[in-house]
Amino acid sequence: MMLDYQVRYRILVVVFVAGFIGLRLSDLGLAAEQAPFYQGKIVRVVVGTAPGGGFDVYARAIARHWGKYIPGNPQIIIENQPGAATLVAAKHVFQAKPDGLTIGTFIADIALGRLFNQPGVDFDFQKFEWLGVPVKDNIVCALTKASGITSIEAWKASKTPVKLGGTGRLVITDNTALVLKHVVGLPIQLVSGYSGTAPIRLAAESGELAGGCWQWESIKPTWQAGLQAGTVNIVIQMTNEPLPELSNVPLALNLVQGDEARKLIVASVQTTAPITRLYALPPATPKERVRILQKSFMETMKDADFLAEAKKSKLEIDPTSGEDVGKAIDSLFHLEPALVAKMKTILLGD
Repeated sequence: MMLDYQVRYRILVVVFVAGFIGLRLSDLGLAAEQAPFYQGKIVRVVVGTAPGGGFDVYARAIARHWGKYIPGNPQIIIENQPGAATLVAAKHVFQAKPDGLTIGTFIADIALGRLFNQPGVDFDFQKFEWLGVPVKDNIVCALTKASGITSIEAWKASKTPVKLGGTGRLVITDNTALVLKHVVGLPIQLVSGYSGTAPIRLAAESGELAGGCWQWESIKPTWQAGLQAGTVNIVIQMTNEPLPELSNVPLALNLVQGDEARKLIVASVQTTAPITRLYALPPATPKERVRILQKSFMETMKDADFLAEAKKSKLEIDPTSGEDVGKAIDSLFHLEPALVAKMKTILLGD
């Protein structure tokens, strides 16, 4: 009997100890596996343009797929804050709480405003945490057949300035027109102040303008009918090399002489154009959250469902990483002072 009692006692002790140890190990496991930061959170993407524009369409498409690549799968919502060529949104995001829950998308050309110390751009643009860009934009100039400018030769020979539409100073529409006028030497009258590229397109179709210069990725789907009918022509491109679809269209770089002229084209147009559609976090956002959002952004760019939606919506996808965006932005602030002064005169002095 005594032996049987001792055996039972020992079994109870073993069971108790095992249960106790198991409980503590379980507690330790829970501590080690804390819920991801983004679990149950809402992430705001502040879009610097009105609903329905290109920035907004890209942001909404990305937001529908981005959350599944962020640990914790947060809800992602869009908040439009248009104004001052996306400067309103950029300033809001710069001043937002750096907790990784506020993302902004605005134009890269704001960097030029900072470079030239323009009023309103009173924050250090380089301090944003860059997440990436969904597509590299390529700038071309589209002019109507009715304007008579169907080739670069016709443009050079024009006896009167060719009217190009713009949306505001230090925006790519205006920057391109001014560089073509003052650096390439083409006869141009910039008519700025249009609320977007769609009104420029309509003004060109009505004969009010000859055309304008902006992203080929936007012109191709929105002016498709005119391009196919031959009533609209791409006359010049501002890229490093010809786009595959525009192999016979001359490059602005090949129409100038001298190193300074080429540098002005690169700095004024080619540096910001490929990173136009920036996605960024406020300065001082915790590095771990920056890395999470950078990685998830680029993973979203490869998502099959996202790519299918983009194709259906005629959205080009050709992403740039946050790291490369930062390098491009920083390159502007390392330009020679004399070149910056010349750029400022060209882009703001006309």
